[in-house]
Amino acid sequence: MSSHSFGVERVRADFPILSRALQGNKPLVYLDSTATAQKPLSVIRAMDDYYRNTNANIHRGVHTLAEEATADYERARERIAAFIGARSTSEVIFTRNTTESINLVAYSWARKNLSSGDVIILTEMEHHSNLVPWQILAEEKNIRLEFTPVTDEGELNLQAYQNLLELRPKLVAFTQMSNVLGTINPAEEMIRMAHEVGAVVLIDAAQSAPHFKVDVQKLKADFLAFSAHKMCGPTGIGVLYGRRDLLEAMPPFLGGGDMIKKVTLRGFTPNELPHKFEAGTPAIAEVIGFGAAVEYLEQIGMDQIAAYEHTLTRYALDRLSEISGLKVIGPPAEKKGGVCSFTLEGIHPHDIAQLLDREGIAVRAGHHCAMPLHQRYGLPATTRASFYLYNTLEEIDFLAEALEKTKALFG
Repeated sequence: MSSHSFGVERVRADFPILSRALQGNKPLVYLDSTATAQKPLSVIRAMDDYYRNTNANIHRGVHTLAEEATADYERARERIAAFIGARSTSEVIFTRNTTESINLVAYSWARKNLSSGDVIILTEMEHHSNLVPWQILAEEKNIRLEFTPVTDEGELNLQAYQNLLELRPKLVAFTQMSNVLGTINPAEEMIRMAHEVGAVVLIDAAQSAPHFKVDVQKLKADFLAFSAHKMCGPTGIGVLYGRRDLLEAMPPFLGGGDMIKKVTLRGFTPNELPHKFEAGTPAIAEVIGFGAAVEYLEQIGMDQIAAYEHTLTRYALDRLSEISGLKVIGPPAEKKGGVCSFTLEGIHPHDIAQLLDREGIAVRAGHHCAMPLHQRYGLPATTRASFYLYNTLEEIDFLAEALEKTKALFG
């Protein structure tokens, strides 16, 4: 698929920040969407409209503004539920982000259902958000953590995973797409294998939900977490999808307003789903913006986005392979999403990122909240360029040319 057939210039026109010039009038080349994506005008306007015309708290009020705000908020939930194929809006819980969604499962479901000696299987490629909550739980309850290893090529060792499942874990949690390697894991197969031994499965979809179609019913996921800000939506809002029967049996995560049905001085009765897990005044404008972001992505088409990003990734790997001393970690293009993490011989990743910034190119440098994965490859850090629906082949050329200049500068 070419840039022309995808209509990338029409897409770019929707994102005001992409017209910005940096560093002596150099056009912005934004290659950091894995960290956070840029926002189209439709999302910005939806949030602005709420604050200008509808600003009120939701669910409790009976005046016009409150009823309008509640309708807009719940309409966004309906759109997001449909986007991931949830059976019901009651299975869509609003949180602050993917991290909070995973912590909700750890603090509510896991603390109720896991006990000393139980096993949780994770992987070596997890983001810290899908490691640290389980490490806290393991220390607190004497739970055993085991890790599916990553191959030198950047894929999960499925035979090792199969062997670990013989431990009959209570929980399996893994990322559907690595934020460092770009690896797209065979989630449907891994979930099926885990269910065969009776495990509950949590999927970190922070990197997958923005880039290709994620269907929780097709996956048969038990829990799935993702964030708006990586998929053209606002920061500070995310989703936990959970199977209704699991959510019904879980204790509340936070206590306060809106998560209750009845309160006395001595106790309370929790609210119905999904409100049981949404204590206090929520991020109303952000939820409305999230709904607008999902609408925007659906109008373009997730299959279209995935195909176009595959074209970008394949081109980027080809161009970067031409640079001597540069090594990309992770699998080939057909097995990964739009992420290229790399090292350049003799140059620290932070120096690379700073020099690219002088050319107007925004990339990420560091361990990308995946320190154990970098340790697996013996690397303190990498430079990461990541691509989304608004990037172009020409921007990848700019990146390659700027990396050659960086090499020349360091001799």
